[in-house]
Amino acid sequence: MSKVEGLLLLVSVQMAQTPASMCTPLKTLNYSLSHRQQYMKHNFPINYTIRVHSYEVFKLSNISTMRLQAEDLVLQRLWFLVNQGVLKKIIRVLPEKHPSRSYASELERRFKDAEGVFVQSHPAEVFQQELPETIQEAWDHLTEEPDRVLESRWRFATPKALLDNFCHTMHCLFSECFCSREQQQNCCSASYWRKGKKKKNEAERTAG
Repeated sequence: MSKVEGLLLLVSVQMAQTPASMCTPLKTLNYSLSHRQQYMKHNFPINYTIRVHSYEVFKLSNISTMRLQAEDLVLQRLWFLVNQGVLKKIIRVLPEKHPSRSYASELERRFKDAEGVFVQSHPAEVFQQELPETIQEAWDHLTEEPDRVLESRWRFATPKALLDNFCHTMHCLFSECFCSREQQQNCCSASYWRKGKKKKNEAERTAG
């Protein structure tokens, strides 16, 4: 077996089966995320950023690395913890009358709906299992009090970039809800998303 075949086999073993009940709330969440450019970019000043924990800048590359130590069910748990914090930080900077406030609040509500289904879809023991060391370290950092977080742990990111990560990693970790069987591994590829963005931009230029 070649190294490439071995890596693909490892990835296929690590990928968790997504309960069918998860797909409806995740697709509803995905619909909300499809409007993120309007609400998280156009309604903010150019280059506006918010402060988030370094672990909340959660990208496809992080999943690729963490899959070497943890199965997808563990990473799905981490995904919910990460994006719970991301949404709270976005909402916190939005005044009540900001044009994106209601969008962000609705997104958080739909996220919580999906999280509720996720918890109900698995036995309670799943959430009591010991986490791999690297995941536990991330978990501990994400749940510590903000005033105890080292300055070096903070990062600045645009709301749009944070929700891009939110969307892309959701498609990767819950790929059965969004991708055909043949495309499931591609959902975790940055090039897959770059191609999709390029096609979207070309379609918008043609329509214009």
